[in-house]
Amino acid sequence: GWAGFGILVAAWIPQTIDTIKAGNTSINVAFIIMYFSSSLMLAVYSVMINDIVFIALNALLTLGSGINMYYKFFPRTE
Repeated sequence: GWAGFGILVAAWIPQTIDTIKAGNTSINVAFIIMYFSSSLMLAVYSVMINDIVFIALNALLTLGSGINMYYKFFPRTE
């Protein structure tokens, strides 16, 4: 469980860093909304069943996709 956790979270890190640096993202808006919503729901469910691995995983995935969603809707303009 923790190995999968590490790989999945590590996959989002470069994308999120690129998004923050650029101030925007080209990720499809439907994908971001669905990913954010599903990881949030899975985080809530993980809390309900008290599964630490999935609480941590889905909380971090919700955060990462939330950052990307923020920059999708509110791109930084300079």
